[in-house]
Amino acid sequence: MSSHSTQIATIDLIRSLPATPPGPPAVPAHALVRRRPFPPAPVWKKLGLTMLIPFFLAAIMGLAYLGAFHQPVPHHLPVAIVGSSAQGKVFAQTLKDGAGDALDVRTVPDAGAAKALVASRGLAAAYAPGAGSATLYVSSASSETTANVAQKVFMPIAFGQHLPLQVVDVVPAGTHDSTGQGLFFLLVALSIGGYASAIPLAGVMGRFRLGARFGLAAAAGAVVAAIGTVVAGPIYGVIAANTWGVWLFCWLYVTAIVLLGMGLHPLLRHWTTPALTLLFVALNFTSSGGIFSPDLQPGLFGGLNAFWNGAAWLHGVQTITYFQGQGFGFDVLKLALWLVPGVLLVVLTHAWSVHKTRLADENSAIREVEEAVAA
Repeated sequence: MSSHSTQIATIDLIRSLPATPPGPPAVPAHALVRRRPFPPAPVWKKLGLTMLIPFFLAAIMGLAYLGAFHQPVPHHLPVAIVGSSAQGKVFAQTLKDGAGDALDVRTVPDAGAAKALVASRGLAAAYAPGAGSATLYVSSASSETTANVAQKVFMPIAFGQHLPLQVVDVVPAGTHDSTGQGLFFLLVALSIGGYASAIPLAGVMGRFRLGARFGLAAAAGAVVAAIGTVVAGPIYGVIAANTWGVWLFCWLYVTAIVLLGMGLHPLLRHWTTPALTLLFVALNFTSSGGIFSPDLQPGLFGGLNAFWNGAAWLHGVQTITYFQGQGFGFDVLKLALWLVPGVLLVVLTHAWSVHKTRLADENSAIREVEEAVAA
């Protein structure tokens, strides 16, 4: 074969070849995705334990708030009928028999005595039927919701007696607090500021001496109290009197929460926030009397109102804001007693940490001696 024929054959062979050499078979795109291994059991265990916290919070908030507020009905609500005549006493007894445990009914001699008892918070309401009209004495500063419930109780009675009902607010709430619940919402702000301050302070407690820890708690309480007082006072006008007295109540209240948070954190760690939420939100707000007075709540929350710190704070601040001249020493005492468990916890956890540090130092010294002897 001539060289020319060989060249032609070679060219034809090259043309018959594919443009690029064949590679490995194509792999589907989904097969190229790297499959991550299934998380091991410890990961699922840690996730499950972590998720217990939000589940716990959902449960306690639902149980507390719905349990306290879903069906407010009177329980031994103290009311009075104005009039000391035999007819008035019979009317009061008839009302008591018909209401059962819902109302505690008594009689007072005249309108002056009725207004004085309502103003002193000894009565929730007093009903005075007259010849041409009836008057209901209430106090929205004490509890707006209780005043509304009293109107619902006595309005049908006045209607049945064919008497127009006039409502007299003996101690009204402030001009800038038409619902009478502004102080309650200040309580909410103080509580959240208090336990939110406790967590970062607890994280740095190991760097400070015991006295400095108490100083930090008091300083944080003072700042949170000042913020709440300024917002409720000069900014929104909810507090119109005794601003410094309100600040002192706030400071005492917040400092107790901060100390409790600082004392609980070394023991509970990441469960500290749920514990503080249980104490100072779920049980505290519901029993404070800021939304419904204890006379309108189930027994658990009405019972907590007798000694819980939020109830003591609200009653004391209401006293110096709206009911000036009445005593508030018992409220201060209850708030001061709430400082005691916080102080004890901080002292005990401090002693525990010092003991652990001493043991660690002793073990380290023993190991150094053993290594020296072995060498």
